[in-house]
Amino acid sequence: QVQLVESGGGLVLVGGSLRLSCASSTRIFKFNRMGWYRQAPGKQRELVASITGGGAPNYADSVKGRFTISRDSAKNTVYLQMNSLKPEDTAIYYCNADVLYYSGGVEYGSWGQGTQVTVSS
Repeated sequence: QVQLVESGGGLVLVGGSLRLSCASSTRIFKFNRMGWYRQAPGKQRELVASITGGGAPNYADSVKGRFTISRDSAKNTVYLQMNSLKPEDTAIYYCNADVLYYSGGVEYGSWGQGTQVTVSS
């Protein structure tokens, strides 16, 4: 079983930056799509950014130009660089992988435990 572990969240002032990391507990050979979702209190979970196994990124309109998703295959890690943070970016951020191929086989629908991001004015 693959575990995804997020880190890098915290408290930041408006306009500040954070970099979130999503590390896999095991070596990943490939994946279809990995993404970052967020859920604010009282709101539904929403997709923030995703990246395909081929490296193509996709962003929600609300974060375009401010957030950048990237991956380091050697470290089995996906990152979310968040710049120009706004109070409305405050949420728990979750890492997700739709299909992962690893030494133990295939894993579907993996989620991390989440990391809190709080943007204060």
